[in-house]
Amino acid sequence: MTRNIIAILRGITPEEAEPVCAALIEAGLTTIEIPLNSPRPLKSIELLAKVFDGSATIGAGTVLTADQVRDVAAAGGQIIVSPNFDAEVVITTKAARLQSWPGVLTPSECFGALKVGADGLKIFPCSVVGPDGIKAMRAVLPSETSIYAVGGAGPANFAEWRAAGINGFGIGTALYQPGQSVSQVRAAAMKIVNAYDLL
Repeated sequence: MTRNIIAILRGITPEEAEPVCAALIEAGLTTIEIPLNSPRPLKSIELLAKVFDGSATIGAGTVLTADQVRDVAAAGGQIIVSPNFDAEVVITTKAARLQSWPGVLTPSECFGALKVGADGLKIFPCSVVGPDGIKAMRAVLPSETSIYAVGGAGPANFAEWRAAGINGFGIGTALYQPGQSVSQVRAAAMKIVNAYDLL
């Protein structure tokens, strides 16, 4: 089963990446983001892309420049996630045949990102917009637009966001924090999956 959840492993090291990723996949989370402000992120992406080829979508988060997109592509990444919308980043991502998920917060940013080819929209931080804001934006965006809530969405409020028109979620600290054991991450992943599957 494919779940519309991006697991954000901010701060993870290459040494931790493989066992943590294996636990996430076992729990049912198969889209993995390594933020570029993590230790040696390209090494982690390269390792995970090789080890889990075919069983997970591996990519990068906090991608701010076109050069970073090219570095991630060279490492074998498949998805580019940003905290902001930068047209050059989206265009470079699509030219490299990777998935593009820019961070947006306003209707203008949403339409701008879609215009240059974004695959989906990351509403960040979604806590600022709130479910009512999502409903208002959903009313004017193309119906097929995929929208993920990041920065304020979690198991406790999945249903509220889904009712507002959200398709999926990006989950960071509720899933992984540096120093946690694999068993802790696995337990958090199972809690998130169980809540998601009730939607």
